[in-house]
Amino acid sequence: MPDTFWRQPYASQRSPVMARNIVSTSQPLAAQAGLEVLRAGGNAVDAAVATAAAMAVIEPVCNGLGADNFALVWHEGKLYGLNGSGRAPRAMTIEHFAGKHQMPQLGWDPVTVPGAVSGWVALSRRFGKLPFTRLLEPAIQYASEGFPVAPLTAGMWAAAPRRYHDFPDFLHTYAPNGHTPRPGDLFANPDLARSLRLVADSYGDAYYRGELAQKFAAHAKATGGLFTLEDLAGHRADWVEPISVDYHGYRLHEIPPNGQGLAALQALAILQHRDVRSLEPDCPDVLHFGIESMKLAFADAHRYIADPKYMDVSVEQLLDPAYIRKRAALIDPEHAGDPKAGEPKYGGTILLTAADANGTMVSLIQSNYQGFGSGILIPGTGIHLQNRGACFVLTPHHPNQIAGGKRPYHTIIPAFLTRMGADGKEEPVMAFGVMGGFMQPQGHLQVASRFIDFHQNPQAALDAPRWQVTTGRRVLMEPGFDSTVYEDLKRRGHELTIQPHRTITFGSGQAILKLPDCYAAGSDQRHDGQAVGF
Repeated sequence: MPDTFWRQPYASQRSPVMARNIVSTSQPLAAQAGLEVLRAGGNAVDAAVATAAAMAVIEPVCNGLGADNFALVWHEGKLYGLNGSGRAPRAMTIEHFAGKHQMPQLGWDPVTVPGAVSGWVALSRRFGKLPFTRLLEPAIQYASEGFPVAPLTAGMWAAAPRRYHDFPDFLHTYAPNGHTPRPGDLFANPDLARSLRLVADSYGDAYYRGELAQKFAAHAKATGGLFTLEDLAGHRADWVEPISVDYHGYRLHEIPPNGQGLAALQALAILQHRDVRSLEPDCPDVLHFGIESMKLAFADAHRYIADPKYMDVSVEQLLDPAYIRKRAALIDPEHAGDPKAGEPKYGGTILLTAADANGTMVSLIQSNYQGFGSGILIPGTGIHLQNRGACFVLTPHHPNQIAGGKRPYHTIIPAFLTRMGADGKEEPVMAFGVMGGFMQPQGHLQVASRFIDFHQNPQAALDAPRWQVTTGRRVLMEPGFDSTVYEDLKRRGHELTIQPHRTITFGSGQAILKLPDCYAAGSDQRHDGQAVGF
Protein backbone atom coordinates (compact mmCIF):
# COMPACT_ATOMS: atom_id res chain seq x y z
CA MET A 1 0.00 0.00 0.00
CA PRO A 2 1.29 3.55 -0.73
CA ASP A 3 2.22 5.74 2.24
CA THR A 4 -0.78 7.99 1.55
CA PHE A 5 -3.08 5.02 2.30
CA TRP A 6 -2.09 5.15 5.97
CA ARG A 7 -2.86 8.83 6.48
CA GLN A 8 -5.62 9.72 8.94
CA PRO A 9 -7.43 12.64 7.25
CA TYR A 10 -10.22 12.89 9.85
CA ALA A 11 -10.23 13.78 13.53
CA SER A 12 -9.45 10.52 15.31
CA GLN A 13 -7.60 9.11 18.28
CA ARG A 14 -7.13 5.74 16.58
CA SER A 15 -4.74 4.21 14.08
CA PRO A 16 -5.21 0.93 12.20
CA VAL A 17 -4.21 -2.07 14.32
CA MET A 18 -1.78 -4.43 12.59
CA ALA A 19 -1.59 -8.11 13.55
CA ARG A 20 -1.64 -11.63 12.11
CA ASN A 21 -4.59 -12.61 14.34
CA ILE A 22 -7.16 -9.95 15.11
CA VAL A 23 -10.62 -9.20 16.53
CA SER A 24 -12.52 -5.91 16.29
CA THR A 25 -15.82 -5.06 17.97
CA SER A 26 -17.60 -2.35 19.98
CA GLN A 27 -16.68 -3.64 23.47
CA PRO A 28 -13.02 -4.15 24.47
CA LEU A 29 -13.83 -6.96 26.92
CA ALA A 30 -15.59 -8.92 24.16
CA ALA A 31 -12.74 -8.32 21.72
CA GLN A 32 -10.36 -9.68 24.36
CA ALA A 33 -12.59 -12.76 24.76
CA GLY A 34 -12.15 -13.49 21.06
CA LEU A 35 -8.43 -12.84 21.25
CA GLU A 36 -8.16 -15.24 24.20
CA VAL A 37 -9.74 -17.98 22.09
CA LEU A 38 -7.31 -17.29 19.24
CA ARG A 39 -4.38 -17.58 21.65
CA ALA A 40 -5.82 -20.89 22.90
CA GLY A 41 -5.54 -22.37 19.40
CA GLY A 42 -8.93 -21.42 18.01
CA ASN A 43 -9.50 -19.96 14.57
CA ALA A 44 -11.31 -16.79 13.50
CA VAL A 45 -14.69 -18.54 13.61
CA ASP A 46 -14.09 -19.67 17.20
CA ALA A 47 -13.07 -16.11 18.03
CA ALA A 48 -16.20 -14.71 16.39
CA VAL A 49 -18.48 -17.04 18.37
CA ALA A 50 -16.70 -16.28 21.65
CA THR A 51 -16.88 -12.55 20.94
CA ALA A 52 -20.56 -12.71 19.96
CA ALA A 53 -21.45 -14.66 23.12
CA ALA A 54 -19.54 -12.17 25.27
CA MET A 55 -21.28 -9.27 23.49
CA ALA A 56 -24.64 -10.85 24.38
CA VAL A 57 -23.70 -10.29 28.02
CA ILE A 58 -21.63 -7.09 27.94
CA GLU A 59 -23.81 -5.02 25.58
CA PRO A 60 -27.39 -6.14 26.33
CA VAL A 61 -28.70 -2.78 25.12
CA CYS A 62 -28.09 -4.01 21.56
CA ASN A 63 -28.11 -7.81 21.57
CA GLY A 64 -28.37 -10.91 23.75
CA LEU A 65 -29.36 -14.57 23.80
CA GLY A 66 -32.74 -13.42 22.52
CA ALA A 67 -31.24 -11.80 19.41
CA ASP A 68 -30.70 -12.81 15.77
CA ASN A 69 -27.46 -12.90 13.81
CA PHE A 70 -25.96 -13.21 10.32
CA ALA A 71 -22.39 -13.99 9.26
CA LEU A 72 -20.08 -14.04 6.25
CA VAL A 73 -17.09 -16.38 6.55
CA TRP A 74 -14.09 -16.58 4.23
CA HIS A 75 -12.55 -20.02 4.71
CA GLU A 76 -10.12 -21.94 2.52
CA GLY A 77 -10.80 -19.98 -0.65
CA LYS A 78 -14.59 -19.62 -0.44
CA LEU A 79 -17.11 -17.20 1.07
CA TYR A 80 -19.98 -18.69 3.07
CA GLY A 81 -23.16 -16.95 4.26
CA LEU A 82 -25.21 -17.77 7.37
CA ASN A 83 -28.74 -16.54 8.05
CA GLY A 84 -29.44 -16.88 11.77
CA SER A 85 -32.70 -14.95 11.80
CA GLY A 86 -35.91 -16.38 13.24
CA ARG A 87 -39.49 -16.75 12.07
CA ALA A 88 -42.81 -15.58 13.42
CA PRO A 89 -44.80 -18.10 15.50
CA ARG A 90 -46.88 -20.36 13.31
CA ALA A 91 -50.13 -19.24 14.97
CA MET A 92 -49.53 -15.61 13.99
CA THR A 93 -52.02 -14.30 11.41
CA ILE A 94 -52.79 -10.93 9.87
CA GLU A 95 -56.20 -11.07 11.57
CA HIS A 96 -54.41 -10.82 14.91
CA PHE A 97 -53.60 -7.20 14.01
CA ALA A 98 -57.07 -6.14 12.91
CA GLY A 99 -57.52 -2.39 13.40
CA LYS A 100 -53.79 -1.67 13.52
CA HIS A 101 -51.92 0.22 10.81
CA GLN A 102 -48.38 -0.79 11.71
CA MET A 103 -46.61 -3.51 13.64
CA PRO A 104 -46.27 -3.03 17.40
CA GLN A 105 -42.74 -2.48 18.70
CA LEU A 106 -43.15 -3.87 22.22
CA GLY A 107 -44.60 -6.99 23.81
CA TRP A 108 -44.98 -10.44 22.28
CA ASP A 109 -46.36 -9.36 18.88
CA PRO A 110 -43.01 -8.29 17.32
CA VAL A 111 -41.02 -11.23 18.73
CA THR A 112 -39.75 -13.84 16.28
CA VAL A 113 -37.85 -16.99 17.24
CA PRO A 114 -34.41 -15.78 18.42
CA GLY A 115 -31.72 -17.16 16.13
CA ALA A 116 -28.44 -15.98 17.66
CA VAL A 117 -27.71 -19.21 19.56
CA SER A 118 -28.43 -21.29 16.45
CA GLY A 119 -25.98 -19.12 14.53
CA TRP A 120 -23.21 -19.72 17.08
CA VAL A 121 -23.83 -23.46 16.93
CA ALA A 122 -23.89 -23.57 13.13
CA LEU A 123 -20.62 -21.64 12.87
CA SER A 124 -18.90 -23.75 15.50
CA ARG A 125 -20.03 -27.07 14.02
CA ARG A 126 -18.98 -26.21 10.48
CA PHE A 127 -15.73 -24.32 10.95
CA GLY A 128 -14.70 -24.25 14.61
CA LYS A 129 -11.64 -25.94 16.08
CA LEU A 130 -12.23 -25.64 19.83
CA PRO A 131 -15.05 -27.25 21.87
CA PHE A 132 -18.23 -25.17 21.91
CA THR A 133 -18.15 -25.08 25.71
CA ARG A 134 -14.75 -23.36 25.59
CA LEU A 135 -16.10 -20.59 23.37
CA LEU A 136 -18.79 -19.57 25.85
CA GLU A 137 -16.52 -19.53 28.92
CA PRO A 138 -15.76 -15.77 28.81
CA ALA A 139 -19.44 -14.91 28.43
CA ILE A 140 -20.38 -17.16 31.34
CA GLN A 141 -17.70 -15.60 33.51
CA TYR A 142 -18.85 -12.05 32.75
CA ALA A 143 -22.49 -12.96 33.40
CA SER A 144 -21.77 -14.71 36.71
CA GLU A 145 -19.03 -12.47 38.13
CA GLY A 146 -20.08 -9.19 36.54
CA PHE A 147 -18.44 -6.77 34.13
CA PRO A 148 -17.77 -3.02 34.29
CA VAL A 149 -20.30 -1.25 32.09
CA ALA A 150 -18.76 0.89 29.33
CA PRO A 151 -19.69 4.61 29.08
CA LEU A 152 -21.75 4.64 25.87
CA THR A 153 -23.46 1.39 26.84
CA ALA A 154 -24.43 2.93 30.20
CA GLY A 155 -25.84 5.95 28.40
CA MET A 156 -28.10 3.82 26.18
CA TRP A 157 -29.06 1.61 29.15
CA ALA A 158 -30.27 4.64 31.12
CA ALA A 159 -33.23 5.06 28.75
CA ALA A 160 -34.57 1.55 29.40
CA PRO A 161 -36.82 2.26 32.43
CA ARG A 162 -38.78 4.84 30.43
CA ARG A 163 -39.28 2.60 27.42
CA TYR A 164 -39.98 -0.63 29.31
CA HIS A 165 -41.92 0.69 32.30
CA ASP A 166 -44.74 -1.81 31.63
CA PHE A 167 -42.44 -4.86 31.73
CA PRO A 168 -41.65 -5.76 35.37
CA ASP A 169 -39.70 -8.93 34.56
CA PHE A 170 -37.37 -6.93 32.35
CA LEU A 171 -36.95 -4.14 34.90
CA HIS A 172 -36.24 -6.60 37.71
CA THR A 173 -33.22 -7.90 35.78
CA TYR A 174 -31.93 -4.87 33.89
CA ALA A 175 -33.00 -1.98 36.13
CA PRO A 176 -32.96 -3.50 39.65
CA ASN A 177 -34.38 -1.19 42.32
CA GLY A 178 -35.25 1.23 39.55
CA HIS A 179 -31.66 1.98 38.62
CA THR A 180 -29.52 1.18 35.60
CA PRO A 181 -25.74 0.84 35.90
CA ARG A 182 -23.49 3.87 35.51
CA PRO A 183 -20.18 3.82 33.67
CA GLY A 184 -17.79 1.57 35.56
CA ASP A 185 -20.47 -0.13 37.67
CA LEU A 186 -20.20 -3.91 37.86
CA PHE A 187 -23.27 -5.66 36.48
CA ALA A 188 -23.87 -9.39 36.87
CA ASN A 189 -26.69 -11.53 35.50
CA PRO A 190 -26.54 -14.92 37.26
CA ASP A 191 -29.69 -16.18 35.55
CA LEU A 192 -28.10 -15.48 32.19
CA ALA A 193 -24.91 -17.25 33.30
CA ARG A 194 -26.95 -20.36 34.04
CA SER A 195 -28.70 -20.12 30.67
CA LEU A 196 -25.35 -19.82 28.91
CA ARG A 197 -24.10 -22.94 30.71
CA LEU A 198 -27.18 -24.83 29.53
CA VAL A 199 -26.57 -23.62 25.97
CA ALA A 200 -22.87 -24.53 26.12
CA ASP A 201 -23.36 -27.99 27.59
CA SER A 202 -26.16 -28.93 25.17
CA TYR A 203 -24.66 -27.37 22.01
CA GLY A 204 -27.66 -25.06 21.94
CA ASP A 205 -30.28 -27.80 22.25
CA ALA A 206 -31.49 -26.50 25.63
CA TYR A 207 -32.48 -23.25 23.93
CA TYR A 208 -34.67 -24.74 21.22
CA ARG A 209 -35.82 -28.07 22.64
CA GLY A 210 -34.84 -28.32 26.29
CA GLU A 211 -35.26 -26.44 29.56
CA LEU A 212 -34.97 -22.93 28.16
CA ALA A 213 -37.43 -23.68 25.35
CA GLN A 214 -39.95 -24.96 27.89
CA LYS A 215 -39.65 -21.77 29.95
CA PHE A 216 -39.97 -19.68 26.77
CA ALA A 217 -43.16 -21.46 25.66
CA ALA A 218 -44.67 -21.51 29.15
CA HIS A 219 -44.12 -17.78 29.63
CA ALA A 220 -45.62 -17.04 26.22
CA LYS A 221 -48.71 -19.09 27.03
CA ALA A 222 -49.12 -17.38 30.41
CA THR A 223 -48.69 -13.83 29.13
CA GLY A 224 -50.35 -13.72 25.71
CA GLY A 225 -47.61 -14.88 23.37
CA LEU A 226 -48.33 -17.28 20.52
CA PHE A 227 -45.09 -19.26 20.67
CA THR A 228 -45.11 -23.01 21.16
CA LEU A 229 -42.42 -25.62 21.68
CA GLU A 230 -42.93 -26.57 18.03
CA ASP A 231 -42.00 -23.03 16.91
CA LEU A 232 -38.73 -23.23 18.79
CA ALA A 233 -37.89 -26.81 17.83
CA GLY A 234 -38.59 -26.04 14.17
CA HIS A 235 -36.08 -23.20 14.01
CA ARG A 236 -32.84 -23.53 12.11
CA ALA A 237 -30.04 -21.27 10.96
CA ASP A 238 -29.57 -21.55 7.19
CA TRP A 239 -26.38 -21.57 5.14
CA VAL A 240 -27.02 -19.31 2.14
CA GLU A 241 -25.14 -18.28 -0.97
CA PRO A 242 -23.98 -14.65 -0.65
CA ILE A 243 -25.10 -12.15 -3.30
CA SER A 244 -22.71 -9.61 -4.79
CA VAL A 245 -21.96 -6.88 -7.31
CA ASP A 246 -18.73 -5.81 -8.97
CA TYR A 247 -17.54 -2.28 -8.21
CA HIS A 248 -14.41 -1.01 -9.99
CA GLY A 249 -12.61 -4.34 -9.76
CA TYR A 250 -13.78 -5.26 -6.27
CA ARG A 251 -16.81 -7.33 -5.36
CA LEU A 252 -19.09 -6.44 -2.44
CA HIS A 253 -20.82 -9.47 -0.91
CA GLU A 254 -23.96 -9.44 1.23
CA ILE A 255 -26.42 -11.94 2.72
CA PRO A 256 -29.47 -12.38 0.44
CA PRO A 257 -33.00 -11.46 1.57
CA ASN A 258 -34.63 -11.45 4.06
CA GLY A 259 -31.73 -9.13 4.93
CA GLN A 260 -31.40 -5.64 3.44
CA GLY A 261 -27.90 -6.22 2.04
CA LEU A 262 -29.50 -6.07 -1.41
CA ALA A 263 -30.02 -2.33 -0.82
CA ALA A 264 -26.28 -1.81 -0.36
CA LEU A 265 -25.56 -3.74 -3.56
CA GLN A 266 -28.13 -1.79 -5.57
CA ALA A 267 -26.85 1.54 -4.28
CA LEU A 268 -23.23 0.68 -5.09
CA ALA A 269 -24.20 -0.59 -8.55
CA ILE A 270 -26.10 2.65 -9.21
CA LEU A 271 -23.21 4.77 -7.92
CA GLN A 272 -20.86 3.03 -10.35
CA HIS A 273 -22.63 4.91 -13.16
CA ARG A 274 -21.08 8.15 -11.82
CA ASP A 275 -17.31 8.59 -11.96
CA VAL A 276 -16.87 9.77 -8.38
CA ARG A 277 -13.24 8.57 -8.33
CA SER A 278 -12.14 11.71 -10.16
CA LEU A 279 -13.59 13.89 -7.37
CA GLU A 280 -12.60 14.71 -3.79
CA PRO A 281 -14.06 12.23 -1.27
CA ASP A 282 -15.88 14.86 0.81
CA CYS A 283 -17.09 17.14 -1.97
CA PRO A 284 -20.83 17.79 -2.42
CA ASP A 285 -21.01 15.93 -5.75
CA VAL A 286 -19.77 12.69 -4.17
CA LEU A 287 -22.21 13.04 -1.29
CA HIS A 288 -25.12 13.94 -3.58
CA PHE A 289 -24.58 10.94 -5.87
CA GLY A 290 -24.23 8.61 -2.88
CA ILE A 291 -27.39 9.95 -1.21
CA GLU A 292 -29.42 9.72 -4.42
CA SER A 293 -28.17 6.18 -5.14
CA MET A 294 -29.14 5.12 -1.64
CA LYS A 295 -32.63 6.61 -1.91
CA LEU A 296 -33.28 4.71 -5.12
CA ALA A 297 -32.08 1.46 -3.54
CA PHE A 298 -34.20 1.96 -0.41
CA ALA A 299 -37.31 2.66 -2.49
CA ASP A 300 -36.93 -0.81 -4.02
CA ALA A 301 -35.85 -2.45 -0.76
CA HIS A 302 -38.94 -1.36 1.14
CA ARG A 303 -41.18 -2.56 -1.68
CA TYR A 304 -39.56 -5.87 -2.56
CA ILE A 305 -37.35 -7.30 0.23
CA ALA A 306 -38.97 -9.99 2.36
CA ASP A 307 -38.63 -13.64 3.24
CA PRO A 308 -37.38 -14.94 -0.14
CA LYS A 309 -40.23 -17.46 -0.30
CA TYR A 310 -42.65 -14.54 -0.54
CA MET A 311 -40.76 -12.05 -2.76
CA ASP A 312 -42.50 -11.23 -6.05
CA VAL A 313 -39.26 -10.33 -7.86
CA SER A 314 -35.86 -11.98 -7.67
CA VAL A 315 -32.50 -10.65 -6.52
CA GLU A 316 -31.23 -11.13 -10.08
CA GLN A 317 -33.98 -8.91 -11.45
CA LEU A 318 -33.24 -6.14 -8.97
CA LEU A 319 -29.51 -6.29 -9.80
CA ASP A 320 -29.94 -6.70 -13.55
CA PRO A 321 -27.52 -4.27 -15.27
CA ALA A 322 -30.20 -2.89 -17.59
CA TYR A 323 -32.51 -2.20 -14.64
CA ILE A 324 -29.68 -0.60 -12.66
CA ARG A 325 -28.92 1.70 -15.62
CA LYS A 326 -32.55 2.83 -15.70
CA ARG A 327 -32.48 3.57 -11.98
CA ALA A 328 -29.16 5.41 -12.24
CA ALA A 329 -30.54 7.58 -15.05
CA LEU A 330 -33.12 8.97 -12.61
CA ILE A 331 -30.45 10.85 -10.65
CA ASP A 332 -30.44 14.58 -11.35
CA PRO A 333 -26.94 15.95 -10.64
CA GLU A 334 -28.37 19.26 -9.43
CA HIS A 335 -31.57 18.32 -7.61
CA ALA A 336 -32.49 16.02 -4.74
CA GLY A 337 -35.08 13.41 -5.65
CA ASP A 338 -37.85 11.59 -3.81
CA PRO A 339 -37.90 8.30 -5.76
CA LYS A 340 -40.47 5.54 -5.65
CA ALA A 341 -39.93 1.83 -6.18
CA GLY A 342 -39.05 0.80 -9.69
CA GLU A 343 -40.63 -1.95 -11.74
CA PRO A 344 -37.97 -4.55 -12.53
CA LYS A 345 -38.78 -6.92 -15.32
CA TYR A 346 -40.63 -9.85 -13.78
CA GLY A 347 -39.30 -13.42 -14.46
CA GLY A 348 -29.86 -1.46 18.68
CA THR A 349 -27.06 -4.10 16.84
CA ILE A 350 -23.47 -5.23 17.36
CA LEU A 351 -20.92 -5.96 14.65
CA LEU A 352 -17.68 -7.87 14.99
CA THR A 353 -14.93 -8.95 12.65
CA ALA A 354 -12.25 -11.57 13.23
CA ALA A 355 -9.34 -12.99 11.23
CA ASP A 356 -6.58 -15.52 11.83
CA ALA A 357 -3.11 -16.19 10.51
CA ASN A 358 -4.37 -19.06 8.35
CA GLY A 359 -6.57 -16.73 6.30
CA THR A 360 -10.03 -17.34 7.77
CA MET A 361 -11.99 -14.08 8.09
CA VAL A 362 -15.42 -13.41 9.62
CA SER A 363 -17.95 -10.59 9.63
CA LEU A 364 -20.74 -11.28 12.13
CA ILE A 365 -23.64 -9.07 13.13
CA GLN A 366 -26.09 -9.66 15.99
CA SER A 367 -29.04 -7.61 17.16
CA ASN A 368 -32.22 -7.21 19.22
CA TYR A 369 -33.35 -4.59 16.66
CA GLN A 370 -34.52 -1.64 18.83
CA GLY A 371 -32.40 -1.30 21.95
CA PHE A 372 -33.20 -4.08 24.41
CA GLY A 373 -35.89 -5.32 22.02
CA SER A 374 -39.47 -6.22 22.86
CA GLY A 375 -39.40 -5.79 26.64
CA ILE A 376 -40.19 -9.48 27.09
CA LEU A 377 -37.81 -11.25 29.47
CA ILE A 378 -38.19 -14.96 30.22
CA PRO A 379 -38.28 -15.20 34.04
CA GLY A 380 -35.46 -17.14 35.62
CA THR A 381 -33.31 -17.11 32.47
CA GLY A 382 -31.97 -13.55 32.15
CA ILE A 383 -32.89 -13.74 28.44
CA HIS A 384 -34.57 -10.69 26.92
CA LEU A 385 -36.15 -11.08 23.50
CA GLN A 386 -35.70 -9.10 20.28
CA ASN A 387 -38.51 -7.28 18.46
CA ARG A 388 -37.50 -8.17 14.90
CA GLY A 389 -41.11 -8.70 13.85
CA ALA A 390 -41.58 -4.93 14.05
CA CYS A 391 -40.07 -4.90 10.55
CA PHE A 392 -43.04 -6.81 9.12
CA VAL A 393 -45.75 -4.69 7.48
CA LEU A 394 -49.54 -4.96 7.67
CA THR A 395 -50.08 -3.79 4.07
CA PRO A 396 -52.35 -6.25 2.22
CA HIS A 397 -50.57 -8.38 -0.39
CA HIS A 398 -47.15 -6.88 0.43
CA PRO A 399 -44.42 -9.58 0.27
CA ASN A 400 -43.30 -8.56 3.78
CA GLN A 401 -46.78 -8.79 5.32
CA ILE A 402 -46.81 -10.60 8.68
CA ALA A 403 -47.58 -14.32 8.57
CA GLY A 404 -46.86 -17.33 10.74
CA GLY A 405 -43.60 -19.15 10.03
CA LYS A 406 -42.24 -16.22 8.03
CA ARG A 407 -39.01 -14.27 8.40
CA PRO A 408 -39.32 -10.45 8.44
CA TYR A 409 -37.37 -7.85 6.49
CA HIS A 410 -34.12 -7.75 8.44
CA THR A 411 -31.93 -4.69 8.89
CA ILE A 412 -28.73 -6.38 10.15
CA ILE A 413 -26.19 -7.19 7.45
CA PRO A 414 -22.51 -8.21 7.51
CA ALA A 415 -20.34 -7.28 4.51
CA PHE A 416 -17.27 -8.62 2.75
CA LEU A 417 -15.06 -7.39 -0.09
CA THR A 418 -13.12 -9.63 -2.48
CA ARG A 419 -11.24 -9.19 -5.77
CA MET A 420 -9.74 -11.38 -8.46
CA GLY A 421 -6.11 -12.21 -7.86
CA ALA A 422 -3.35 -12.38 -10.48
CA ASP A 423 -3.91 -16.14 -10.67
CA GLY A 424 -7.56 -15.65 -11.65
CA LYS A 425 -8.86 -16.82 -8.29
CA GLU A 426 -11.02 -14.78 -5.96
CA GLU A 427 -9.17 -13.52 -2.90
CA PRO A 428 -10.35 -11.88 0.32
CA VAL A 429 -9.92 -8.15 0.80
CA MET A 430 -11.91 -6.89 3.79
CA ALA A 431 -14.42 -8.18 6.35
CA PHE A 432 -16.47 -5.23 7.58
CA GLY A 433 -19.84 -3.87 8.52
CA VAL A 434 -21.64 -0.84 9.95
CA MET A 435 -24.39 -1.50 12.49
CA GLY A 436 -27.43 0.66 13.14
CA GLY A 437 -30.86 -0.23 11.70
CA PHE A 438 -31.49 1.33 8.29
CA MET A 439 -28.11 3.05 8.50
CA GLN A 440 -26.40 -0.25 7.71
CA PRO A 441 -26.54 -0.39 3.88
CA GLN A 442 -25.77 3.33 3.87
CA GLY A 443 -22.70 2.68 6.00
CA HIS A 444 -21.63 -0.17 3.70
CA LEU A 445 -21.91 2.12 0.69
CA GLN A 446 -19.90 4.91 2.30
CA VAL A 447 -17.14 2.72 3.77
CA ALA A 448 -16.78 0.65 0.58
CA SER A 449 -16.62 3.75 -1.61
CA ARG A 450 -14.06 5.43 0.64
CA PHE A 451 -11.85 2.35 0.53
CA ILE A 452 -12.24 1.55 -3.19
CA ASP A 453 -12.71 4.98 -4.77
CA PHE A 454 -10.53 7.10 -2.48
CA HIS A 455 -8.02 4.58 -1.11
CA GLN A 456 -8.73 5.25 2.56
CA ASN A 457 -7.48 2.73 5.12
CA PRO A 458 -10.06 0.92 7.29
CA GLN A 459 -9.74 3.26 10.28
CA ALA A 460 -9.94 6.39 8.11
CA ALA A 461 -12.96 5.04 6.22
CA LEU A 462 -14.69 4.45 9.58
CA ASP A 463 -13.60 7.81 11.03
CA ALA A 464 -15.00 9.85 8.14
CA PRO A 465 -18.17 11.88 8.76
CA ARG A 466 -21.35 10.23 7.43
CA TRP A 467 -24.73 11.07 6.02
CA GLN A 468 -27.97 9.14 6.49
CA VAL A 469 -31.08 9.33 4.30
CA THR A 470 -34.36 9.02 6.18
CA THR A 471 -37.58 9.75 4.24
CA GLY A 472 -38.32 11.90 1.22
CA ARG A 473 -35.56 14.45 0.74
CA ARG A 474 -34.59 14.47 4.41
CA VAL A 475 -30.97 13.68 5.22
CA LEU A 476 -29.20 13.57 8.58
CA MET A 477 -25.57 14.66 8.50
CA GLU A 478 -22.71 14.51 10.94
CA PRO A 479 -20.44 17.46 11.66
CA GLY A 480 -17.03 17.32 10.03
CA PHE A 481 -17.73 18.35 6.44
CA ASP A 482 -16.80 21.82 5.24
CA SER A 483 -19.60 24.35 5.74
CA THR A 484 -19.79 24.91 1.97
CA VAL A 485 -20.72 21.23 1.52
CA TYR A 486 -23.86 21.60 3.64
CA GLU A 487 -24.84 24.77 1.79
CA ASP A 488 -24.35 23.15 -1.62
CA LEU A 489 -26.49 20.14 -0.68
CA LYS A 490 -29.24 22.42 0.61
CA ARG A 491 -29.14 24.30 -2.69
CA ARG A 492 -29.85 21.02 -4.50
CA GLY A 493 -32.97 20.48 -2.42
CA HIS A 494 -31.70 18.16 0.30
CA GLU A 495 -33.49 18.84 3.58
CA LEU A 496 -30.56 18.60 5.97
CA THR A 497 -30.47 18.13 9.70
CA ILE A 498 -26.90 18.59 10.91
CA GLN A 499 -26.24 16.77 14.17
CA PRO A 500 -24.08 18.51 16.81
CA HIS A 501 -21.95 15.42 17.49
CA ARG A 502 -20.94 12.13 15.92
CA THR A 503 -23.01 9.38 17.50
CA ILE A 504 -24.03 5.77 16.87
CA THR A 505 -27.11 7.19 15.15
CA PHE A 506 -24.83 7.08 12.12
CA GLY A 507 -23.76 3.51 12.76
CA SER A 508 -20.75 1.96 14.40
CA GLY A 509 -18.44 -0.06 12.18
CA GLN A 510 -15.61 -2.56 12.34
CA ALA A 511 -13.26 -3.59 9.53
CA ILE A 512 -10.35 -5.96 8.97
CA LEU A 513 -8.29 -5.55 5.78
CA LYS A 514 -6.17 -8.41 4.45
CA LEU A 515 -2.56 -7.42 3.72
CA PRO A 516 0.15 -9.68 2.23
CA ASP A 517 1.67 -10.62 5.60
CA CYS A 518 -0.89 -9.53 8.21
CA TYR A 519 -4.17 -7.66 8.71
CA ALA A 520 -5.03 -4.00 9.36
CA ALA A 521 -8.12 -3.41 11.47
CA GLY A 522 -10.22 -0.40 12.34
CA SER A 523 -12.83 0.11 15.07
CA ASP A 524 -15.39 2.91 14.99
CA GLN A 525 -14.74 5.87 17.28
CA ARG A 526 -18.51 6.29 17.69
CA HIS A 527 -18.59 3.39 20.17
CA ASP A 528 -16.72 1.93 23.14
CA GLY A 529 -14.80 -0.71 21.18
CA GLN A 530 -11.38 -1.48 19.81
CA ALA A 531 -9.41 -3.75 17.53
CA VAL A 532 -6.95 -6.09 19.24
CA GLY A 533 -4.50 -8.63 17.91
CA PHE A 534 -1.21 -10.45 18.16
